[in-house]
Amino acid sequence: MAKTPKSVVLGNALRQARLGREWKLREFAFRLNKDPAILSRWETGERTPAPDQVARILTVLGVEGDEYENIMTLAFGTHDPQWMPTTLPEQRQQMVAYVEFEENATAITEVNPLLVPGPLQTPDYISAMMSRDDIAPEEIPARVHTRINRQRILDRQKPPQLTAFMGQGALYQNIGGPKTMVSQLRHLCTMSARANINLHVVPFAVGWHPGLESTFTLIESSYIHTVAFVETRRSTLWLHRDYDVAAYKRAVEGVRRVSMTTADSARFIHELAQRMEQSNVPPHHLA
Repeated sequence: MAKTPKSVVLGNALRQARLGREWKLREFAFRLNKDPAILSRWETGERTPAPDQVARILTVLGVEGDEYENIMTLAFGTHDPQWMPTTLPEQRQQMVAYVEFEENATAITEVNPLLVPGPLQTPDYISAMMSRDDIAPEEIPARVHTRINRQRILDRQKPPQLTAFMGQGALYQNIGGPKTMVSQLRHLCTMSARANINLHVVPFAVGWHPGLESTFTLIESSYIHTVAFVETRRSTLWLHRDYDVAAYKRAVEGVRRVSMTTADSARFIHELAQRMEQSNVPPHHLA
């Protein structure tokens, strides 16, 4: 069976558990009485062990408590057409997995109608969003730091190609006040000048387009073929079937057709930043 996001995550979790006990692959395969090649395929997600096999692996490794429960949540529904975690342990696993997919990405496409796409957000912008959410104030600095660290994939020697589509309304949201928004717009101008970043603004005037339906991301990675990620309030829906991913690829092309060019987008953002800086009023006053 083909790799799925969940099989890749499960395999990686099993591999990390084995490495955490400092056991070589062949040594551990001998203890399990399994062919090392099969164990290797389990750890890469190319094949998937049954839940009872996962339980045995964890027992032999001496994995207990929360770590055991977290990994076992991944052992069920591995080849389902979608992954929508409902329990806290699985949501945590999915978040860890999403970061791994980002780190191994060759191309990322994000469509966000109302906010600046995540990879291009500034620390103050992120902090302002979190301060209005149900997050304890003392947790915000660490969460901001985590998000900023994730953006470092754009700075590496061979960064992924990022294509970001943001609704014009995102530029006028009063996130953190005029100073924060001016800084955010300046940051977008700087980032859009990079060769690996294509930033497009979708104008108000174009009417309905697929990007208004939801925020979603397509990630091409070294793990498996392209995967679609659709954000919800509590978790993220992962889709990997060609049929489902193709629907989101068509949506991207629909958004692309009505978007400004990268040059026009950069010019628009730069001019808005200037107007906002000169007037020092909330951005929605300039819409």
